[in-house]
Amino acid sequence: MASGDGGGAKDDFRRVARASELTGDGPHAISAGGVDLVLVRTKSGPRVFEGRCPHQGALLGEGELDGGDLVCKNHRWRFDAETGRRKGGAECLRACPVREEGGELLVDVAPLAIARTQAKPKATRTIADLPGPPGLPFIGNFLSVDADRIHEVFEEWAAQYGPMLRISLGRRPVVVTSDPKLAEPMFRGRPDTFRRMSPVEAIFAEMYASGVFSAEGDAWRSQRRLAMEALSQRHLRGFYPTLESIAQRLHRRWTAAAQSGRVLDLAEELKRFTVDVTTLLVFGHDLDTLEGKDDDVIQRHLEHVFPAFHRRLNSPMPYWRYFRLPQDRKLDRALEALHAWLTGVVLAAKKKLADDPSRAAHPANFIEAMLAAKDANGSPFADDVIFGNALTMLLAGEDTTAYTLAWAVHHLCDAPDAWNALRREADDVLGTSTVAADLDTANRFPYATAVANEAMRLRPVAPHFFFEPNEDVVVGDVAIPRGTGIVALARFPTRDPSRFHEPLSFLPERWIDAGSSGKPHDVASHVPFGSGPRICPGRTLALVEMRVVLAMLAKSFDVERVGRSQDVKELMAFTLTPVGLRVRLKKRAR
Repeated sequence: MASGDGGGAKDDFRRVARASELTGDGPHAISAGGVDLVLVRTKSGPRVFEGRCPHQGALLGEGELDGGDLVCKNHRWRFDAETGRRKGGAECLRACPVREEGGELLVDVAPLAIARTQAKPKATRTIADLPGPPGLPFIGNFLSVDADRIHEVFEEWAAQYGPMLRISLGRRPVVVTSDPKLAEPMFRGRPDTFRRMSPVEAIFAEMYASGVFSAEGDAWRSQRRLAMEALSQRHLRGFYPTLESIAQRLHRRWTAAAQSGRVLDLAEELKRFTVDVTTLLVFGHDLDTLEGKDDDVIQRHLEHVFPAFHRRLNSPMPYWRYFRLPQDRKLDRALEALHAWLTGVVLAAKKKLADDPSRAAHPANFIEAMLAAKDANGSPFADDVIFGNALTMLLAGEDTTAYTLAWAVHHLCDAPDAWNALRREADDVLGTSTVAADLDTANRFPYATAVANEAMRLRPVAPHFFFEPNEDVVVGDVAIPRGTGIVALARFPTRDPSRFHEPLSFLPERWIDAGSSGKPHDVASHVPFGSGPRICPGRTLALVEMRVVLAMLAKSFDVERVGRSQDVKELMAFTLTPVGLRVRLKKRAR
């Protein structure tokens, strides 16, 4: 058991934080020597445990304390905060001695170095033994990889060659797996054993977007803590009235569109909503793209970034480092404009902190938190890191939630029973209101949540994930050398009838039933936000936004898609984008 008095030799203890930095009982995500830990304060003193849930490796410091239980945020596993024992299971968190000296918290991580008695996989094959599509000399399979539909190409190859195959991008071998059991250790092993493919970090840096998404190692840990605090349930509860007011803006905008009969590009409409939410939550700045006069300036610049990143990531050579095409010059101009705008936001936040130093102890948003915090080396975050995180959160907050909502509405247009079920729930929960008035109400939409999950199963904005091992590893029975690219397919397994019944059908009810009827429902293979310690920090906010918008839409409007269902296409531009999704709204017929 962890103890406030500690144990072991004093020299084994490492500083993890000043006690004053960790306010409240926790849980607090901390680390020592690159080891993730979680600290909670109990009646008998501070307790420190291994920081990753034994289920799927989520960071327990991002969970919550419920009475005497430490609760994992991902799948609600509960652990006794005193002993680390799981409630309702045999698992037990390994504990570390902890002591406080001179206001510093010191932890001995030696107990975590004790290896678990688990057989390590043995390699019986190499990458060369794997099946895969034939390639050409020097360029490999590049000509077969259409960047706009690369996710479908990967899925077609997985169907043809099996759960583990090899391709070649130039001279670099890449392994593709569609087996979620093979991908799970990769999610769990980040950022130590595995990382994102190294080109991701380099390309983001070139685009001035080095942040928590692309960071690795200790740099990731310090930035992640701040991102999670900005997007925490506690912060979201205080922010919700602002989110509700932005949803009311969207309702007014759509009411006007319904009255005029205007046809809407639904994805673009929803991006206005999500960018307004993100800029207020992350920057404390009301951009107001929904009702403002210059309502599309930032969106016009943002729309160049993710497609450019996707294009560069899948390019056979880094041509942009030697010469600029017209599309690269457009990107340069967009990034310059975004940099100028975000620089103004950061300078305004710096002025607020300078005028009122007490704000540093209680920052109002993510930018203020980054300006007041220290990095892994105890130094203030550099301006380029602050800018990179600001741009990353703006991009992620805009596209991913907006596109999931758009795909959900697309499928609802072809599923009248689901639409009517969503409408009944909205009527029951909202009563005479048009938008959920508080966070507790916003969390009372199980069917809207099911609609969102089903949309993410069929059209995940991230249909595959990129990995790279930091050391030689064995995946399944295949030896994978350090630095090898690995692509893990996220959508392919959720369309497997052995994992989900009628996998190609849009059936939100499957998430209500959750397998109780005996039909296949393998929730572990459904990872729309990723998994493990690097699971998307904005998932809670995203789900709240989805519930609020879906309920508001069903409560107030009838939706008619303009054109045929089959004319709406998938475009892979780093995120899975709906192309050609236009709708006409009408005031709901009572």
